[in-house]
This record gives sequence, structure tokens and C-alpha cells, in this order.
Amino acid sequence: MRPFDRRRVLLGVTGGIASYKSAWLARLFGKAGAEVDVVLTAAAAEFIGRVTFEALTGRAVHTGLFDPGRALDHIKLAREAHAVVIAPATADFMARAATGQAGDLLGAVLLATKAPVLIVPAMNDAMWAHRQTVENVRHLSEALGYRVLPPDEGALAAGEGSGPGRMPEPETIFAHTGRLLEPDSPLRGKRVVVTAGPTREAIDPVRYISNRSSGKMGVAIAAAAWRRGADVVLVAGPLSVPTPTGVELREVETTEEMADAVAAELPAAAALIMAAAPADFRAATAATSKIKKKSAPSSIDLAPTRDILASTRGARAKNAVIIGFALETDDAIRGGREKLEAKSLDMVVVNDAREAGAGFGVDTNRVTLLGPNGQEEALPLLPKDAVADEILDRVETLLHERS
Repeated sequence: MRPFDRRRVLLGVTGGIASYKSAWLARLFGKAGAEVDVVLTAAAAEFIGRVTFEALTGRAVHTGLFDPGRALDHIKLAREAHAVVIAPATADFMARAATGQAGDLLGAVLLATKAPVLIVPAMNDAMWAHRQTVENVRHLSEALGYRVLPPDEGALAAGEGSGPGRMPEPETIFAHTGRLLEPDSPLRGKRVVVTAGPTREAIDPVRYISNRSSGKMGVAIAAAAWRRGADVVLVAGPLSVPTPTGVELREVETTEEMADAVAAELPAAAALIMAAAPADFRAATAATSKIKKKSAPSSIDLAPTRDILASTRGARAKNAVIIGFALETDDAIRGGREKLEAKSLDMVVVNDAREAGAGFGVDTNRVTLLGPNGQEEALPLLPKDAVADEILDRVETLLHERS
């Protein structure tokens, strides 16, 4: 089951100008499969109307603690929520929450819920830096156990310039909510190294050898591993997609650089997932100046690059799970099984580069999972984030068996 499927997310919106972003956040939750209950404070209703959220969620919006017929709404909402997200959270609301005040519906819900809580502050930078706000944030996170997502730096309202206080983008809050919803996982607190994207091998200062990899599959795996609670290092060549929330990024260009970065992270890694498509060949001798068309050689001598997975065999941590990928065009299963055995892997993820919807640069993939002792499991065509979860389910099983 995906983290938002059939989950109830309570979205609390307080009275800040950033509340316009909360409408898109509600939409993201709904598209991911969650049921979204929105609670607007009286101040929030001055910035954004309830009809906006009702149209986006298909559910009634809750406002007053003493609305007729809704005397126990705060109890019902608190009990049914799998996660409570307050975005934006004003300085005033955080001050009241830190002292347990329940004079409005949202404050009462916080006192009544046992669900995990994510608070997303948004305010003027001077208000964020005030000692009382700092103390309130410390109390909310350390004493009450709420997760507080620090504001971004950026342009503030009303020509106030820029500084810390801007509410993070809805996609970032969505990612943190997914991590909040994820049940305890064998990956929680574990170091997971994921590689993604292509590498580039110079022919001359302006040309290179590479491939069509976008990095989408590796990025999806990194995002899903972080959502499950892992500490994720993403070793990435030039990506065509944004870096996911929460991961530590190690940017590389060549296969040699990727191999060195993997080697540096490997001793502490509980799992290595090699989803990148590093170039297999490089120019034997790269030109130091641009090769002119009129003097171009008739051929370029190639040399093999370092085999990253093979080079990790002596450096893998005890009980580490090592996953490889095999993108083939002919007899994919045989090629994947040869890779599994030759490089001492726990699993190889195989797909056919020529199959529609399953190769480079697309949002879907059809893979076969190969394990030792002839294990073979063909998955249907799935979105790449769903493939990522399938792979991580197997990684979790292996880690649990070895713990």
C-alpha cells in the first residue's frame, strides 16, 4: 500500500499569506489517495475561502469549535487523522500550541490527537528570529514531539525583502508528510546509497560519450527510501529531474567520479542500489582542444571504464544489501542473471530498453526482479515510484532477515 492510500490527513491552515499554497498541498494529498480534512482558523478564512478547499478535497471544511451540531468535531477529527499538518503555522498559533491552548477548533484537535504532527511555520523573518518564537519551536519539537519543518529563505510579503520565514513549497511539505505517515521500516535510520542518472566521458572539452538516462528511476528510489525513514545519499550524474527532498546529493560527472563517491559512502551503507547508467566506455585519450571537423579522426579508440559494482565487493559492510540494474536489448533475463552472479549481488532489476514505456526518460517501467537460486519475479508496467516501492519492499525483507 502506498503511504497516502486510504489515509486521513488533517490539514490545519492558519492566518498567513502563505495559505494560498495550502490549497495546492490539499490537492497533492488528494491526488496521492488521501482523504483530506481541512480545518481553517478564523484568521485563515480572511485569506482563503472554505469553498476553495471543499472543491479540491470534495469534503466539508471545518472552522468553528462551537458550530451548531459539531460540538465534538475536535474529538472526531483528532481520532480519525493518521497525520496532522499545520501549514502555514503562524507565530501566534505556535505560541498558543506550545502552551496547550484550545480556544479554537485547531488547537483543540492538537490536544486530542495521537497522530504524528507536522508544523510548517511561515512568518516575517524578524518574527521567526524572535527569542519567544525560537523557544516555542524548541518546546513544540523537543517537549511535545511535533516535527517542525523550518521555513525557507526567500521573498517575503509586502515588500519586506527576503530572509528566513517563507513557507516551503507544497511538494516539500508533501514529501515530509509521506515520511510522517510511513510505518516503522527496517530502513529507518539506516544509510542507503542510491546511484542515478548517466555519466559523461569526455572526447574533447565540448563533446562526451553518454547515454539517454534521465535519472528518474534512481531519483524515485532515493525519494521512497527517504520517505521510509532512511538516511539517503544520492550519487548522481547529470540529472534531467529535480533532486528529491531530504537526500544528501553527491554530484558526479564521470564513471570514475561515481565509483569514487560510491566507495566513500559504502562502508557505512546498509544498502547500495545501483540504478545509475554509468558509461561503459571512455575515449582512450581525450583531446585537450576541440576536435575540428576538417581534422577529425576517422575513429576514436575506446577504453573500458571502471566496473563500479564489481569494485565494491571487498568494501561492502557486513550484511549490506546490494542491488544492481541491468538494462538490456537482447535476452535480458540471461544478461541480468550473469550480472547477478558475476558481481555477487542480492538482486538484479532487469528491463528491456526497447520496450515501450520501460526504458530511459519515461515515467513508467516494466521490470523483472532476479534473485539467487533462480528466483524470478516479473512486475507489470508501473509508474517508476511504484517500481521503487516494490524494490524497497525486497530490500527491507533482506535487511530484516539479516538483522
